[in-house]
Amino acid sequence: MTTELVDNFDSPLQVVSPTGDFDRIFVVEQDGIVRVVKNGTTLTTPFLDITSRTNEFREQGLLGVAFHPSYAENGWIFVHYTNLSGNTRLDRFTVDASDPDVIDINSRVNLLKVNQPYVNHNGGMLAFGEDGYLYLALGDGGSSGDPGNRSQDGQTLLGKMLRLDVSVAPYLIPVDNPFVGDPNVRDEIWSIGLRNPWRFSFDRVTGDMWIGDVGQNDYEEINFEFAGDGGLNYGWRIMEGGHCFNPSSGCNQAGLVFPIQEYAQRGNPRPCSVTGGYVYRGESMATMHGRYFYADYCSGQTWSFRRDAQRMVTDFVEHTSELKSGSIASFGEDANGELYLCMLEGPVYRIVPDGMRLQSERLIAGNSSQIELSGAAPSGTAYLTYSVVGLGSTSVPQLGVTSNLKAPRLLTPIAVDSSGSGSVTGFVPGRAAGVTIWAQALAPGVVSNVLTQLID
Repeated sequence: MTTELVDNFDSPLQVVSPTGDFDRIFVVEQDGIVRVVKNGTTLTTPFLDITSRTNEFREQGLLGVAFHPSYAENGWIFVHYTNLSGNTRLDRFTVDASDPDVIDINSRVNLLKVNQPYVNHNGGMLAFGEDGYLYLALGDGGSSGDPGNRSQDGQTLLGKMLRLDVSVAPYLIPVDNPFVGDPNVRDEIWSIGLRNPWRFSFDRVTGDMWIGDVGQNDYEEINFEFAGDGGLNYGWRIMEGGHCFNPSSGCNQAGLVFPIQEYAQRGNPRPCSVTGGYVYRGESMATMHGRYFYADYCSGQTWSFRRDAQRMVTDFVEHTSELKSGSIASFGEDANGELYLCMLEGPVYRIVPDGMRLQSERLIAGNSSQIELSGAAPSGTAYLTYSVVGLGSTSVPQLGVTSNLKAPRLLTPIAVDSSGSGSVTGFVPGRAAGVTIWAQALAPGVVSNVLTQLID
């Protein structure tokens, strides 16, 4: 299910947080504003305002923001937008030295300029990989059918995934970029053959890359890339998804990478534009770990699946009836790994467990912490259990349920009030530092989500 975060945004396109910042999320608006939501409240003053540099028009505007992995030390953010002429710009800004909730607008440094021949297919996403380099996705330049075959042209950055070392302005070329030394392909390029990779992400556990690449008229695709596996050709415009596009049959597929998942633009409601998402690695829904979530912008449908060892889709699930349906422009991820949905109409939602819900503040060794329960049967009793060995399947016949924990231990009963809520406050021993615990609430005939946390 989802819970509404705030409903006062203008065309929100991204939710992001710096590493280790558990109190704030940052919402990117297409018109050129980045807003701070601190402890559930949207601050009045924008974090960043570049409305004088960009216009919100069709697929143009402020398209993506990434925080440097060492943001806590250097205060750098990286911004991908189209300027007033409709051309791609990558800029770096620095946070104000006297106010952590505001960017120093005079700190702007331009790192990259790419001319755009049309108003669509600008890509948009940028993110840092585990290698510390900045990855930037650019579309094929627009129009329809990639008339210049730019996605396969190694001399243009359009239709490519770029990989840049931004430790020095404007940027350096990582020496292990896959096309370094190839005179036919620019050194900045990590992979080729993309149409409009609007949203991509890295699995924060494995480092693998997932790319949602928007299709032409027939197929939408999800591409998967093992961590560090650059130099790939995802096929556009030779192929759309796993099917020949130009030519429409008998195309040469040698050396092309097929998508891990695709879907056709057919049905009612009719899908037409994939919104790439994230592999869930959050704390509130441990049983969802490893599931890749994605959606379709036009139909409002949402799905998830896992990847098996053979790079095949497994455990495919549709979530449309559980989550909010609408113009899902983007997913988002906070510092805890929890996921968000950005609706172009304005609301931003957090994906939360369905039914009886367990949540907590961060658990810090040597300090008191609170765990909260909601959605329980009113005026009853629930039982807080935990495990230090992880997920499993343990029958609890006294309550008529099966716990999702392996070898669960009873922590304490929870008194549930008339609204179905309750809480437990306790002291976390100092010796628990560095221990990961899995917690679940049990009540007669029902279990909560599994909460997992590494004790700080």
